[in-house]
Amino acid sequence: MKRTSLVVASFCVAALLVISSPAARADQWNQATKLTFSQSVEIPGKVLPAGTYWFTIMANNPSRNVVEVWNADRQELLDMILTVPDYRLHPASETVIKFEERPSSEPQALRAWFYPGDNYGHEFVYSESRATEIARRSGHPVLAMRDDVAENMNKPAKSAQEPSVMALENTQVNAVNSNGQDVDKSQALEGGQANTTAPQQ
Repeated sequence: MKRTSLVVASFCVAALLVISSPAARADQWNQATKLTFSQSVEIPGKVLPAGTYWFTIMANNPSRNVVEVWNADRQELLDMILTVPDYRLHPASETVIKFEERPSSEPQALRAWFYPGDNYGHEFVYSESRATEIARRSGHPVLAMRDDVAENMNKPAKSAQEPSVMALENTQVNAVNSNGQDVDKSQALEGGQANTTAPQQ
């Protein structure tokens, strides 16, 4: 297994250790990446305790907008997360994980994941109420879906044919700003933000 370093772009003061190990080249289609977090991390709908997880792109997903989160041995699917493609002009040679700013008493919220060498990454979509809270503390728009839709997607489906997967694919995504107002989703993406913080090498 090839081991690489990781670029972490974080909008908060506290440090969070993340160790990344992408799988072999045969898994590049699903972008399988092993991530170890030294602290709890928030993903849409839940908080992952400190530990090791696998992030992959869902198989048989033509849009490639659904990210799966697995346990350390990739035997248990923990969650499926709707994402929106995010573009970086200059791809990094390492995995890039971006976090939202948060109070020191709360886990950092995962914002985006970029696979090594790819211009396009995955910006995570939160429930509208949670996205509004994150936008208020970070000062920039956050991708959002309606609360009732997000609530129905908390339990991961066991196959790509189950309703929750189809619902994910058809979910309307917008963005909310720090005032809780709807804005164009491009404003929440790195490509649409002129003042995006650069990753720390």
